[in-house]
Amino acid sequence: MRVRKVANAPVSFGVFELSDAPPPLTPDEMVGALSEAGYEGIDSGPIGYLGTGSELADRLAGAGLLLAGGWVDLRYGDAEAYARGLPALEAALDVFAAAPSGELAPRPTLACSGSPERFARPGGTAPGLAASDWPAYAARVQEATDRCRERGFEPAFHHHLGTYVETPEDVERLLELTDVPLCLDTGHLLLAGGDPVACLRAWADRVGHVHIKDGDTKILAQALSDGVDLRELMGRGGFARLGEGELDLPGVVRTLDEIGYAGWIVIEQDTLPGRRTVAQNIADQAANRRKLKDLGL
Repeated sequence: MRVRKVANAPVSFGVFELSDAPPPLTPDEMVGALSEAGYEGIDSGPIGYLGTGSELADRLAGAGLLLAGGWVDLRYGDAEAYARGLPALEAALDVFAAAPSGELAPRPTLACSGSPERFARPGGTAPGLAASDWPAYAARVQEATDRCRERGFEPAFHHHLGTYVETPEDVERLLELTDVPLCLDTGHLLLAGGDPVACLRAWADRVGHVHIKDGDTKILAQALSDGVDLRELMGRGGFARLGEGELDLPGVVRTLDEIGYAGWIVIEQDTLPGRRTVAQNIADQAANRRKLKDLGL
């Protein structure tokens, strides 16, 4: 029997890193809002935001949510920095192991820490990895993948604007050199020049996790013209509410059915803290959930 569940993520509320400033809403406020909106799960966001150990388990169980996964970035392009980051991967896996169990396990979402050049010019317009650097980069991705599997988790690699795996061509190269499943993110793919529907079909046998977000290429074009970076693109609304950008959302849903996708579907709407009120963010994510329900998910 095919099992699919829909989750959301702290990044939709501007929570994607922990700093000295308090987050725009507490973890309990977030899980409560998502539960009320009809979500079945939540991404961890920055490790520790939702708690760890029994605190995490109790918080999610109290809201009736499961942990869908969580972002773990490593510097795959730098051997020494990559090695220094491995304890953070192990710590994240410890957090996932403490989450309530359900029909779907959390997916460690492996991601690259980024490329300064591409972060400054998101969308596939800046140079990526040199051909000679790909084998070592991919070998580190494979090692991280194997570490997750040794702990009983099947990871997925997240292609992302501003990183070395940004464009469809980058994704193809990574898939050729590793056996890591793909976290296909419709918004990041759209803004990197890809066709999410076509890529879902082409990579069907490697898609292990799905992030659904919308994107606005007009906002991207203006951001590039103004010389602002990926962070400001997020703040300007480059990732739109579902149905308000250019994503063929009905086509994505149909294609997920066609390829027999089973697993987590995480709705995201990347934004910066303070650009929209908490009430607006909560309303957006409730509207996003309704949009997907209207399409049968």
